[in-house]
Amino acid sequence: MNSITCPKCGKECDKLFDSVCRDCFFETFKLIELPLVLHVRICSSCGAYFHRSRWENIGNLEEVVLKAVENALFIHNEAGDVELYLEPKEITPYIYMVRAKVDAVVRGEPAHAEAETEVRVQRTACDMCSRESGGYFEAIIQIRAAGRFPTEEEKRRCAAIAREAMESMKKKGDRLAFISDSQEQKEGIDLYMGSMNASRQVCRMIISELGGSFAESPTLVGMKDGKNLYRITFAMRLPEFRPGDVIRFRGRIIQIRSSGKKVNGISLEDGSRFISTPEELKGAEKIANIGDAVLTVLVSIEENAILVLDPETYETVAIKKPMPFHAEAGSEIPVLKTEYGIFALAHSDVPQEK
Repeated sequence: MNSITCPKCGKECDKLFDSVCRDCFFETFKLIELPLVLHVRICSSCGAYFHRSRWENIGNLEEVVLKAVENALFIHNEAGDVELYLEPKEITPYIYMVRAKVDAVVRGEPAHAEAETEVRVQRTACDMCSRESGGYFEAIIQIRAAGRFPTEEEKRRCAAIAREAMESMKKKGDRLAFISDSQEQKEGIDLYMGSMNASRQVCRMIISELGGSFAESPTLVGMKDGKNLYRITFAMRLPEFRPGDVIRFRGRIIQIRSSGKKVNGISLEDGSRFISTPEELKGAEKIANIGDAVLTVLVSIEENAILVLDPETYETVAIKKPMPFHAEAGSEIPVLKTEYGIFALAHSDVPQEK
């Protein structure tokens, strides 16, 4: 093969690269470029990284530093089969030294280059954390219950569902997914939400678990760029009847076992299964709760009835034998006395005293 003389250094070579030999070409060829100093803005509260005029959730501080170096690193467009290695070294909590090593193929020749940069971390507050700490909200979820006040457990569970939903949505990129305030009210609890769409999702999740319904009502609060700005109030209504309630519905005495989108229960008269919806139960009458049950003596068992002592008058009364029924005469069984009669209960249905 004929050799070629490099016009720049005079060295003999097999081929030329831009009219010079390989060594002369790579002397001036910049495979990579990296600024000597990089400045990174990190939210001191949530760890978000400010990049290209917006805040992003990437990961921990070292991941953010490496991402900043990767974004700032220039690799020549002629480079192919690029392999990048970044070696971070923490100098202080606010300064990292990062060495970048690149292996690539340029015009069929292997190439290697290294560069080092100092990354200076500036901790500040991102726009969303500033809004959250400043009490910003787009919506209010008013958690109430139909025909009653929510229990403490219901209020705690609704708030927990909202918090869990916010964490999940924030991880998926909804930076407005936060609860800026929570206010206890006599009739329920008010949650002040950073995101209108997230609030709607929370209401649906509460309904899915606890049942109920919600309605939306907008309130005009101002204008921005010629457009009206609204805050939305989500009026959340939990079901009127809860597990453990005993109701009278269409002449039947029903013990509520579970309440959600569907209401499940059992007839205290014949043990038959009961399924309905909160909407269908409008107009039903709550007559007692399983927590009101007391123990009384089972006197005797007949074919279709049992004799028990009235828990108030101690008179022997006959009541309908529930199905199924497992007890022996002389034992104590839980009963519920209502204005519609006395009903025998299963021991497993009655809350045990702690």
